[in-house]
Amino acid sequence: MRTYQPLLFAEDFIFLEAPRWRDNRLWVSDVFDHTVYVLGLNGVREKVCTVPHRPSGLDFLPDGTPVVVSSKDRRLMKIVGDTIVEYADLSGFASGDLNDFAVDALGRIYVGNFGYDYDAGEPRAVTALHRVDPDGSISVAAVGLDFPNGAVIVDGGRTLIVAETWIGRLTAFDIDEHGVLGNRRVFAELGERQPDGICADADGGIWTASFNTGEFLRVRAGGAITDVIELKGHAISCTLGGDDGRQLFCTSYSGTLDELVARKRNGVVHTVQVDVPAFPASGA
Repeated sequence: MRTYQPLLFAEDFIFLEAPRWRDNRLWVSDVFDHTVYVLGLNGVREKVCTVPHRPSGLDFLPDGTPVVVSSKDRRLMKIVGDTIVEYADLSGFASGDLNDFAVDALGRIYVGNFGYDYDAGEPRAVTALHRVDPDGSISVAAVGLDFPNGAVIVDGGRTLIVAETWIGRLTAFDIDEHGVLGNRRVFAELGERQPDGICADADGGIWTASFNTGEFLRVRAGGAITDVIELKGHAISCTLGGDDGRQLFCTSYSGTLDELVARKRNGVVHTVQVDVPAFPASGA
């Protein structure tokens, strides 16, 4: 098993979700700072826009338009310049705050939600994954998921992998030509590790943040762990990028959960150079 020495890339954030590499810049959602940022390769940040109801999942439509989750009001928002415009309203569909999502090559968005009111301390509940089509229609894509979190589309657009955080599992679905999910199966069981954000590499490996252990893991289908990156605190999400697609950007919270509740600015980004480059975007 390979281990690494991560390098600090940027700091002084609160809680960074959904890092995405696009046009030689790293995009991130700072959930509790209500801000989307872009960072250059030197780690210098630039504010893109404000998302008052908590930005979370972040990705790009096939035409390059950035879309971000507005979590608390359960909407997807297009980012237009330095403003946000509603793309889809899932408030009548999702049973909890919106979370992460993946976009396929045809612009279909598969988005998860908490399934219950986490902030209010409601009991845990399974929930649905929803599909938002380019024409704006919303449908249930899958049911019975336990806190669906990070998601990625691989195999030329034929497979969706989603992290089910509370049960320590990466779950895979086939995607048919109509965008319908089927053949649900376990991609990897992670035991006590709680997977959060994920990304894919070109050799079929899935990099996942393990929130509760502060690790980033490269996992193969079946559950074999080939690489481990250990960080202080809580691992949040990751993406591959850089000049050759081999720079893994890892977001984490280096403080305690009590400090996070107090909104202490302990959010950081580390980088690691890995062997296998990124999987092409949007399942291409």
